[in-house]
Amino acid sequence: MALTINNLGTLSLLNILNKTSRAQDNTLLQMATGSRINRGADDPAGLLALQKVDTELTAVNAGITNNQRTDAMLTVVDNALREIGTQLQEIQRIANATANDASLTIDERMANQSQIDDAIAAIDRIVSNTNFNGKKLLDGSLAINTTGGTGLNDIRAYSRKSGSANASLVVAHTTGATVATGANVMLAVANNATTFTVQGKLGTAVISTVSNEALSSIRNKINAALNQTGVSAYLSASRLHVRSKDTGTSAFVRTKLISGTGPADVSAIGTDAVVTVNGQKAAVDGKKVAYSGEGVSVSFEIGSLAVGGSATITIQGSGAGGESGATFQLGTNGDTRATIGIAGVFTAQLGSLNDGYLKSLQSGGTASLLTDPTKAASIAREASKQIAQLQGRIGGFQKFQVRTATNSLNDVKEGLEKVRSSIADVDFAAATAELNRSNVLMQSAISLLGLSNQQSAQVLSLLR
Repeated sequence: MALTINNLGTLSLLNILNKTSRAQDNTLLQMATGSRINRGADDPAGLLALQKVDTELTAVNAGITNNQRTDAMLTVVDNALREIGTQLQEIQRIANATANDASLTIDERMANQSQIDDAIAAIDRIVSNTNFNGKKLLDGSLAINTTGGTGLNDIRAYSRKSGSANASLVVAHTTGATVATGANVMLAVANNATTFTVQGKLGTAVISTVSNEALSSIRNKINAALNQTGVSAYLSASRLHVRSKDTGTSAFVRTKLISGTGPADVSAIGTDAVVTVNGQKAAVDGKKVAYSGEGVSVSFEIGSLAVGGSATITIQGSGAGGESGATFQLGTNGDTRATIGIAGVFTAQLGSLNDGYLKSLQSGGTASLLTDPTKAASIAREASKQIAQLQGRIGGFQKFQVRTATNSLNDVKEGLEKVRSSIADVDFAAATAELNRSNVLMQSAISLLGLSNQQSAQVLSLLR
C-alpha cells in the first residue's frame, strides 16, 4: 500500500472498533436486563412472538388472581355455613331432650327454650354479618331468582347458564309418592304383656304393653316415639296399623316381636314420585326432586301439583333487575364464566312449608319447645339437612370448578413462561463468552490503531 496521509488502514480499524464497541454495548445491555430482546431491531419476529406470549400471560395471571379471590370468598361462605350447622345440631339436641318432657320440670323446659332463642338469634346474626369485600353472602342477594312453579314448594336454583337469557323448566308430575304402610300390626287387644320394636327412617323404638292394653293406648305409645322413629300409628276397623311420616323408598316401617304375643312382624317401604323436567327423568326422594341439565341445577318439593299435572319454573338470567346468582370468571375468556346460587339461610327460610320454618321454634312460635318439641326437632333436622346440602354444593363448586380451573391456569402459565424464556431470556454463558470475545477484539483493534497511526509520523520524517 502506498505511503500517504490518507491512512485507509486507520479508517478500517476505526470502523471495526466501532462495530465491536456496539456489539459489546448490546451484550452488556442484554446481561444487565436479562432480556435478549430490548429493541425491535434486536429480533423483530421474536418481539412479535414475545408480545403475544406476554398478552396471554397477562390474561392467565388475571384468571389465577380471580380464582384465588373466588376461592377465598367461597371459603368464607363455607366457614359461616359450618358454624350455622353447629348451631342447628345444638338446637336439635335440645329439642330432642325436651321431647322427653316427663323427666323435665317446667323451669328446665323454659331454660332449654331460652337456649333455642339464643341459637336462632345467633344464626340470623351470622347470616346478616357474613360478607366478602362489602358484599353480603348469605342473605339471599346472591340467590338465583326463579318465578312460576305453581304447586311446587321450596324451589332452589343452584346454578344456571351465565348471561341474561332466562331458562324454562317444565315439570311433569307423572306418579305420586307414597308412604310406607304396615297393616294389621295388631288385630285386637293383646291378652298378654308384649314387647316389640318399631323401626323407621330415623331409628328404632322399643314399645312395651301391659296385658289387655287398649289399641288406642298402644297407638299413642308408638306416636310418642315419632320423632325417634319417623313412624306413626293409627286405628282402622279395630286394627292397629303403622306408616312412615315421610314418603319415598328411603322411608320404611318395620315391626318385630321381642316377647309376648300379639304384634305381627311387618315390613314395608314407600315409593318415590315420578317426575320429569323438560322430558328428562329427575332424581326423586319421596316428593323431593333434584334436576341438573342444560346448564341448570335446581331442587324443589312436590306440593299441591296433582298427579298428571305440570308446572313451569323460570330461571331468571341477569338483566335490568340485577344479577341473578353469583357469576365467576374461571378462565381467560367469556366462555369460562359460571353462575351459582347462594340461597338465603335466615331462620325464616330454613325448614319446609309443611312442617314449618326454624323461626317458629322461638318463644311463642308454633313449634316452640313449650308447644311442640317433637315438631321442633323435626324442623331443626330438616334445616340441618338444607345447610349441609348448600355447603356440599358450594364445596363441590369450589373443589371441582374453581380449584381445578386454578390448577389448569397454573399449568398454562408454566408452559407460557417456558416459551417466553426461550424467546427473550439471555443465555448468560453465551453472553459472557461473547463479551470476552468483544473485549479481546477491542484491545486488539486499539493496539493495531496505534500502529496504524505511526504511518502518519513516517510521512513527516520524509519531509525533514
